[in-house]
Amino acid sequence: MAQDDGEVTLAIEDIAWLVLDTPQVSVTGALLSTLVESGVAMIVPDARHHPAGVLLSFHQHHAQAHIAHLQTGITQPLKKRLWQGLVVAKIRNQAALLNQLGRPQAKAVFAMADRVGSGDPDNIEAQAARAYWSALFSDFTRADEADRRNALLNYGYAVVRAGLARACVASGLLPAFGIHHASRSNAFNLVDDLIEPFRPFVDRVAHDRAMDHRSDDLTIDDRRHMAAILHQNAAIGRDRMSILAATEIVTMSMVRTMEHNSAALLQTPIWPGED
Repeated sequence: MAQDDGEVTLAIEDIAWLVLDTPQVSVTGALLSTLVESGVAMIVPDARHHPAGVLLSFHQHHAQAHIAHLQTGITQPLKKRLWQGLVVAKIRNQAALLNQLGRPQAKAVFAMADRVGSGDPDNIEAQAARAYWSALFSDFTRADEADRRNALLNYGYAVVRAGLARACVASGLLPAFGIHHASRSNAFNLVDDLIEPFRPFVDRVAHDRAMDHRSDDLTIDDRRHMAAILHQNAAIGRDRMSILAATEIVTMSMVRTMEHNSAALLQTPIWPGED
């Protein structure tokens, strides 16, 4: 890899994801093929340097057909129970983050998790989100595209989304077939389901970055900082690991939930040190 200050050599097997931060970068077809065969998720930006797409391997799992059959045949009751589990995990992680930051609203947000029913029919997720965002940031709305905090969040979410897409493919799952998200135009419905408990991890990094480095626009240093999100710590049960490793455990557990028709088998990330 040629850079302004010389050439850098990297072992492909040491790379899990790659962000091309500029449209001017050149990648050979041979390298693209090697990256895909090695299971590297390559994130491609748009003209504003925001993640716009991801290159993934083309379903090389040894049990691809078997898992696809299970996934397309998943029952509606199981889908609802799985979505319930993902929403509960997300809300609890949101509360854990607020607690770490010393926000008094943490207890109320955590209590909302107990109100989530199968399929979240009362949309407790949205109720928790309103309380969560108002506690996390001041003078903030998620719809404000001009707010640098939203740019940080969206960049981090895109990187975790790519990591989860990579893990889904590696586990033999079809990313387009979700359990709650079901858009006909979305090739990553399942990814957008599974990412929910991971979002607060991105929120913490974006929050700290926004507080420590203030500017009007997303800088290259901001993008580098958020691109490293998959190295952040998470836990599943009592095991501490990187978010990247957690994505692989979550997707593998998703396969087990389908094989045994049991939502209880789905594993989700929690804050390190939390039970």
